Amino acid sequence: MAQVLVNEAPAAGWDSHVHVFDAERPVAPGHYQPVHRPLEAIEALAQAHGVGHLVLVQPSVYACDNEVLLQALARRPGRHRGVVVVDARVGDDELARMQALGVRGVRFNLVSPVGNGAADLLALAPRLRALGWHVQWYARASDLPAILAWHQRTGLPCVLDHLAGLHAELAADDPAWAGLRDLLALGAWVKLSGWYRLGAQAPYAALTSSVQRVATLATQAVAATGEAPRLVWGSDWPHTSFVPEALPAYDSVWQPVLQALGPQAAQAVRAGGARLYA
Repeated sequence: MAQVLVNEAPAAGWDSHVHVFDAERPVAPGHYQPVHRPLEAIEALAQAHGVGHLVLVQPSVYACDNEVLLQALARRPGRHRGVVVVDARVGDDELARMQALGVRGVRFNLVSPVGNGAADLLALAPRLRALGWHVQWYARASDLPAILAWHQRTGLPCVLDHLAGLHAELAADDPAWAGLRDLLALGAWVKLSGWYRLGAQAPYAALTSSVQRVATLATQAVAATGEAPRLVWGSDWPHTSFVPEALPAYDSVWQPVLQALGPQAAQAVRAGGARLYA
């Protein structure tokens, strides 16, 4: 594997969804056992594909123990960003430390067996607003109406993981599409990522029309502002749904965006992280 040199200039692209793991760190029982996956491994892989900036997302197996993520951010000051998992007991000093290291959001996981749910969102909301952080959701399509209600109540920015849970079998008239439209109107962002979590298999053609529809809705939501659609891409590396010996190729989870949107729009998505995670 190519090595990332300390002084090597990062490529311009953004990968908005990766995880890092330390095999010696305790994990929550009842889910997967992660393999050691350090920051340097994904930096080298991403840089080779024109991606120099990563968003490190706290995986569910570490619950509120964010130290692996925070230590990784500290090794590359200012280069990457983070999304953590916290509860209402987190101290203001700890939030300030996270902010200084590059954390820009908190994650609520409504899907994983050891996910954190959303019980602490309302208690955390005033402090998240003061920091300028967003709320990132790993959720099912059926959760979108509830997520909409939470954001109408809190006014916090919203980021929806993995195509907002809009899986390959979702009907064209499912209420989730209206929920997504309303969330986009509130300023939500959608991650084009996690294809294999949505009932699709490589090369993920079953989701092409859904990606195109999401992009259309995102474009309509900003039509009056002149902004680019609020879309980002994430690889979901190191693909915890797969055994370590059979990980998808890095470029294979980028190709669905390119195929669905075309080169110009796809590159705008890859650059979107510079706007969302500034």
